[in-house]
Amino acid sequence: MGAVRLVRLSLEVLQALRHGDLDAASRMAGVRLTSYFVEHDWLWDIRIAQLQRDPTAQEWIARAAVEHDTVVGHVGFHGPPDELGMVEVAYSVEPGLRRRGYATKMLDAALTWAYADPEVAVVRATVSPDNLASLATLAAFRFELVGDQWDEEDGLELVYELPRVNLAGG
Repeated sequence: MGAVRLVRLSLEVLQALRHGDLDAASRMAGVRLTSYFVEHDWLWDIRIAQLQRDPTAQEWIARAAVEHDTVVGHVGFHGPPDELGMVEVAYSVEPGLRRRGYATKMLDAALTWAYADPEVAVVRATVSPDNLASLATLAAFRFELVGDQWDEEDGLELVYELPRVNLAGG
């Protein structure tokens, strides 16, 4: 397995996904997206509204993760860096491809993407305490537990951060 490449999903791609038009979304994205993307209509609703409010967020959200010619999941940030230079990462691996190291590859690509921007000082990730696979993925990158929070939809989440100074041994 090699590294994954990230393919930006435009507003038009997200709108096609939201309307269940997988063929049009795939054609516009330039990669064959899977039905897993259509199942995330709730996420695309959030991102479409976000892009309509702030088109500059396009550079930070919603990318397909591709290895060779296979889409293995999607990754992105909740938006551009905030006033403290923080971005929050989110990623999801295609269900049939889980436990094969793709989350690690996707997170690695996302960290490279984030830290290419000098404004980014820290990458945050929030995860359910029951999501052992994601907890292990974050641990492999030396994310630090900084607290917890209650999410109205997801319940209890642990909050992890990886400051730029902790990369490659600081």
